[in-house]
Amino acid sequence: MTALEVMWRWAYGIPVLLVLRHEALRILAETPLDYSALRNMTVLDPMGAAATVSKAVAALLPGVFGVALWLAPVLVVVWVVVSSVGRTVVLRRVDATLHARVGTLIVLQAIRVAALLASFLFWFWCLQHIAGATITGPLAAGGEPNLVGYFALAILATLGLFTAWAVLSWAVSVAPLLAMLRGLGVGGSLAAAFRLGPLKGKLVEINLVMGIVKIALIVLAMVFSACPLPFESVTTPAFLFWWWVVGTLLYFVASDFFHVARQVAYLQLWREFEY
Repeated sequence: MTALEVMWRWAYGIPVLLVLRHEALRILAETPLDYSALRNMTVLDPMGAAATVSKAVAALLPGVFGVALWLAPVLVVVWVVVSSVGRTVVLRRVDATLHARVGTLIVLQAIRVAALLASFLFWFWCLQHIAGATITGPLAAGGEPNLVGYFALAILATLGLFTAWAVLSWAVSVAPLLAMLRGLGVGGSLAAAFRLGPLKGKLVEINLVMGIVKIALIVLAMVFSACPLPFESVTTPAFLFWWWVVGTLLYFVASDFFHVARQVAYLQLWREFEY
């Protein structure tokens, strides 16, 4: 089941990465950047590094926005369709008695993606206000920026919103399963997701635990990525590159496994509740 999950996710992800790489290289080739200033950045001068990065980002943004206007909607639509088909294949592999409701799953997945994008916009809005309170505000008043405060608040806001999404998104996560279990449409499966009675608490618990597991995987991936840094003087760029590639692949495989584990947990919990 994990192999099926990996297959359909990477069947989407690998072509997307190739397209993004092509567009990124094209934008870099068409945009004049001060590469020497970027290479000379140092953590000993964080404000100078921030100014250098800001100039580079300002130069790249027009090209990035031009591509994002047409590419982002295409990628979202393709993801909604591919993920709905892939989820159907995996769940029917778990239980062959489930109904194939691909059209319903496409609409439900679109609703979930819209909610997820809204949460990202809210997260970005929070980071802007945190930056205003700790960096741009003090600078405008002639003071020193509070970088430690910025990163501390940014981490707290990110973890808080991540946990809130894990707790509150259980309905849109379980609705596709209910559609396949009962053969329901979009409205019926969403209504059924909010009328699960005592089962609701267990579903919230599963979603929260899986969210905590995802945070743990991210932390482990960061630690794995940082392991060679103390030996940077004796490692080669090629070694670091392949080390990080392997770490990224391990993270994605583990993440895919827990996606399957959550869906199986939902299904088995429902079977226990039903009987």
